[in-house]
Parts: sequence; structure tokens; C-alpha cells
Amino acid sequence: MNPAGARSLTLGDLALPRAGWQIIAGLIVGASVATALAAQIEFRLPWTPVPITGQTFAVLLSGAVLGPRRAFAAQLLYLAEGAAGLPVFAGGAFGAARFAGPAGGYLLAFPFAAAVTGALAERGWDRRFFTMLVAMLLGSAVIFAGGLSGLARFVPLDELLGSGFLPFLPGDLIKSTLSALAFPAAWRIAGRAQREERSS
Repeated sequence: MNPAGARSLTLGDLALPRAGWQIIAGLIVGASVATALAAQIEFRLPWTPVPITGQTFAVLLSGAVLGPRRAFAAQLLYLAEGAAGLPVFAGGAFGAARFAGPAGGYLLAFPFAAAVTGALAERGWDRRFFTMLVAMLLGSAVIFAGGLSGLARFVPLDELLGSGFLPFLPGDLIKSTLSALAFPAAWRIAGRAQREERSS
């Protein structure tokens, strides 16, 4: 891990070291589309108005791959797409009214969660299992903080954790662990490839 404040490369920087604005714009649009597709992976539980989706995984991965600024822009674009009427939210939903609904706080937290994960990845947290796990969990914490604050208007406080946190926790732990395994492995593979390229 790099010293505090030191900027490192993300995997996106490594893959596209000299990306121009057209490629960067394409990455931002691509990340918003990936989030929209992940939103269609939806499971509804009878005791909560908030569905379990693949969105949060896409949000946090966009941060880890693109870094904080590009990932923030990608998730802001995703929200704008939904507000403009594209069916990108869970279950093909759309419209700015979703931001005032039970899942609105989760949605509005997406850009900030992506930025947090991306900022930590830029500091090398994605190169070791434990720090990547922490980075993903901190990003999830941002989403939960926003989500629960919005959901509190719709469910009693004594049911808030059961409706808006506990059902999502196992999936978040699994997704965070998979990312914590995958990202350091990707960095090791990239490092070997660079060494072989230099020696050839």
C-alpha cells in the first residue's frame, strides 16, 4: 500500500496508460451501462421494499477499476440516465421519482461509494487481499448510510436494519471477498507480464 496521499495506478490506468478523452468517455459510459445491466439482476424479499440487485457490485468495481473521478462521473451518468427515463434502475424502473422512494438513498449514494473505493484503489489498496476487502466494505458502508437514511422515511426504526441492511449483508460480504481475491491476483498477473515483457 502506498503512503497516505500518494497516487498509484488503478487496473484501468494499467490497461489503458495513454487513454485519450474519447476512451475515457467510453469507459465512463461503459461503467454506467454495466451498472444498469447489474440492476436487472433482481431478487425481491417480502419484508423489504428494497430489492437485492447486482448494482452495488458494479458500483464498487467501477471505483476500483476507474478511480474516484471517473467512477463518480460514471455513477452520476447512471443516475441521470434513469432520471431521464431510461429503464436502468432495478426491474427496468426509471424516473427521478425513484430518488424519493424507498431505494432512493441507496441510488444517490452510488457516486460517493464509487469515489471512496476508487480513491482507496488509487492508493494501492486493491493490491492486497485485506486492504481490498476493507475498501469494498467501506464503499458498501457509504451505500448503506445513504440507503438507510432514505429508507427510514418508509419503515419503522425498529425494522430499519432488518429491511435495509441485514438482507444485503451476506451478498456484500461474498462480493467483497471475491473482489479482494480477484484484484490482487490481477495485479500479480500484470506484474509478471510486465517483467516478461522487459526481459524479452
